[in-house]
Amino acid sequence: ERFLSYLVGQVLEHCEYDLSILGRDLYYLRPAAEGNYTRLSYDDAVKMLQEAGKDFKWGDDFGAPDEAFLSEQFDRPFFIVNYPVAIKPFYMKKNPENPLTYLCADVEAPEGYGEIMGGSEREADYDTLKAQIEEAGLNLDDYSWYLDLRKYGSVPHSGFGMGFERVIAWICKLDHVREAVPFPRMINRMQP
Repeated sequence: ERFLSYLVGQVLEHCEYDLSILGRDLYYLRPAAEGNYTRLSYDDAVKMLQEAGKDFKWGDDFGAPDEAFLSEQFDRPFFIVNYPVAIKPFYMKKNPENPLTYLCADVEAPEGYGEIMGGSEREADYDTLKAQIEEAGLNLDDYSWYLDLRKYGSVPHSGFGMGFERVIAWICKLDHVREAVPFPRMINRMQP
């Protein structure tokens, strides 16, 4: 949250002219620079979709229309936390308060832009990680290198990834993320 609010704050401070050329109304970016992002559980996000009449059940993964609907409900980025185990990768740490979910989060941009960041706490215990690989139906040999990273002990750690093009598309209010990609793949171009 601090990283993203700092980033938006710097853009507002140093790129106002550039955004005006694009026709971006800064009014919609200012709340993002303030921080104070909502933390919405996966359960609550499902409830919001269902109450809006969307055909969505617990355990489904959010599609672009679902993310767009949710992100239109907020004036700044927000987190969706603790997704179901069944729809996320095996390397995440299970939520001790609800083992059907992981300790993970996605950050959604407002104005219908959807997910711009995702991350989780990683599973650091060798035996637990091995069991999760097997539960996911994956071949242990394919992940032996990953298990070796934990074999002699590890430390609790987390990670996240930010979709730069997605953040740029949102900040600049572009119609499509491919407008923020230097060499987008198109129907007539698969290579730069």
